[in-house]
Amino acid sequence: MTSRAAQYLAKPFTLGSAQLRNRIVMAPMTRAQSPGGVPGGDVAAYYARRAGAGTGLIITEGTYIGHPTAGDLENVPRFHGEEQLAGWRRVVDAVHAEGGRIMPQLWHVGITRRAGSPPFTEAPSVGPSGIALDGTPGAGEALSLTDIDKIILAFAEAAQEAERIGFDGIELHGAHGYLIDEFLWERTNHRTDAYGGDLLSRTKFAADIVAAIRERVAPDFPVVLRFSQWKADNYDARLATDPDQLQTLLEPLARAGVDAFHASTRRYWEPEFPETGLDLNMAGWTKKLTGKPVITVGSVGLDAAFDPSSFAPGTRVGVTSVEGLLERLERDEFDLVAVGRALLADPEWAHKVLSGKEDDLTPFSSDALQTLH
Repeated sequence: MTSRAAQYLAKPFTLGSAQLRNRIVMAPMTRAQSPGGVPGGDVAAYYARRAGAGTGLIITEGTYIGHPTAGDLENVPRFHGEEQLAGWRRVVDAVHAEGGRIMPQLWHVGITRRAGSPPFTEAPSVGPSGIALDGTPGAGEALSLTDIDKIILAFAEAAQEAERIGFDGIELHGAHGYLIDEFLWERTNHRTDAYGGDLLSRTKFAADIVAAIRERVAPDFPVVLRFSQWKADNYDARLATDPDQLQTLLEPLARAGVDAFHASTRRYWEPEFPETGLDLNMAGWTKKLTGKPVITVGSVGLDAAFDPSSFAPGTRVGVTSVEGLLERLERDEFDLVAVGRALLADPEWAHKVLSGKEDDLTPFSSDALQTLH
């Protein structure tokens, strides 16, 4: 007999040219296991193992675009350079061999970068206005219009390369206080040109990136945008305080060519705007307002919400039922489900959940990350 999880999670889904065998997505999670920014055979095996166990779509860890200010860790993979892209092609081939689909998450960390950090130590820390996430001015350099153009081009070139080497789409990291999100957020964007101002004006940077990508890839090559209210050091931050503001934020991005939104929350079961009387989470509101496919995420399969302390030594997080998730899928609140820490803990998560073996799931343990494969 088909399990209830299989009834809803095992349904195929079409996202542009990407044919997904089910609704389970691996959420992007930084590993910093790519020396010189080159994803090696171990990275390919890591993703392929999860694809082989039934995960329908892999979204890779964040990978730096080709601009010297994009990143601040030497061992985070990059999405530029002959050797780096050759490594990514091997990752794609390994995932495809297991029947999965895969998209890179294209990333620029923005003002969170510490000046002098590798891989390009001479590069400054940059953001829309040189303002840190806590509101401190002078934390870095404000981007010039010339540099904005260069960064937009770097995103577009990365997407073009992703299609060339066989990826099934791309995701833009527009969440958690990194560069795209910094342009969206009023605290970090005090610009007085076309890239700043009210909420609608602050969407221009993200929309310009999407439009530039659409010019360089096939019309049906999927472009996903991940966004969030919360930031890496501020869980109470808000881009939109009500549905009208959320619509103002999302509509220009949808018009520019976003095919699907990945609405990052820490707890998928929490209503985003409870004052409306509706129980929709952020993904649900995004689908309602844009009509676009959406990915929900946030502590799926775990009994504790995401927090940086989740990765402190000795931390354990228990397994919990996905029944609440299935109820939301049943009423079509969202389309796809991203799984993070639960898939780190148990590469077989998709297979076990789809086959009704949730009792066999491995709980998340931070100590296990030391030998993660």
